Amino acid sequence: MVVRSPSRAVGPGGATGARSTRPRPSRSPVQRSTDGEIVNQLVRTQPRTARAHRSHPDRSTGSELARPPSTDALDLDDVVALTARHGLEVDPDSLQVNEAGLDFRVIYARADGENWVLRLPRRPDVVPRLGPEAAVLELVRDRIGAAVPDWRIQQPSLIAYPLLPGQPGMTIGPDGDLHWHLDLQSPRYADSFGMLLADLHRIDVAEAQAAGLMVQGPDEVRAQWRADVATVADAFDVAPALLDRWQAWLDDDALWPDFSVLTHGELYPAHVLLGEDENITAVLDWTTAKVTDPGRDFALHHAVSTPETFARTVAAYEQAGGRTWPRLSDHSAELMAASPVGYALFALHTGVREHLALASIQLDPPF
Repeated sequence: MVVRSPSRAVGPGGATGARSTRPRPSRSPVQRSTDGEIVNQLVRTQPRTARAHRSHPDRSTGSELARPPSTDALDLDDVVALTARHGLEVDPDSLQVNEAGLDFRVIYARADGENWVLRLPRRPDVVPRLGPEAAVLELVRDRIGAAVPDWRIQQPSLIAYPLLPGQPGMTIGPDGDLHWHLDLQSPRYADSFGMLLADLHRIDVAEAQAAGLMVQGPDEVRAQWRADVATVADAFDVAPALLDRWQAWLDDDALWPDFSVLTHGELYPAHVLLGEDENITAVLDWTTAKVTDPGRDFALHHAVSTPETFARTVAAYEQAGGRTWPRLSDHSAELMAASPVGYALFALHTGVREHLALASIQLDPPF
């Protein structure tokens, strides 16, 4: 499958000339976002004090948060019947649907006087991930200074667990916009984030491997990135400036860590719950956890932090025993700049037209 722009001018020697204007996909009233798309709007939606410090190279992706429409219909009566089959009698009037995830739909419910979270897989191919996610939950539980989901029901069609303490740092409203529920430059949040990462990253790699999690050494990480960039460049039109930037990043040894740690993979305010003091009380959605580049857990935080706030987080991380390297901040920025690669791979995997169109816009923005 090759996704190409419908009309492009080609100059001498095959160089790309003036671009045609490509229409953006239409947006339905009910829409959802991948984490890969969310990160590309973080800078645009965060408070101005958080973005005034830099022109922000992450925006070179040219991405806006255009959300593909939800095409998998949901009947809430079916949800009630599904939970009942697994012994959980939910109140039908309490159901609240969160369409944010591409892989799992989340529904909040009340049963027997307790609040619950229900996760329903959207596609069969995501079900095999449940085993590794359950393993990482058991591995990190009581070891990271924050609560994690306690799956009481684990079935191919349903995951259910009691609601965790705290409030989300970010939510997606019915209009599809991002809503922040914390001060992104809060010293308490910066310290809490750093200490959380230190707890997670010091978990022994051998334990993670024994639990069945994927393990990638530093050389494997870079090799995988090179392969992924090549796959995307072969399937899509990619802006030359992006390809050049990614190649320079991959070739610069100084930017990369020479060690791997257990990572969450998508740590940002939508995946953490906070107490009233803005300390992190719980961490959600461990689907992407694996042993790999520690920078992936800093990248999203770097994108929404001033240099002072990010430095404070790194200091808290180091004081709690976390291991760093000199170019951590620069590497975090480059990881964000490469985020369209991951979304493009997802689009190719699903073959969904809306995702392919959005990935094309991210990779070769029409401006």
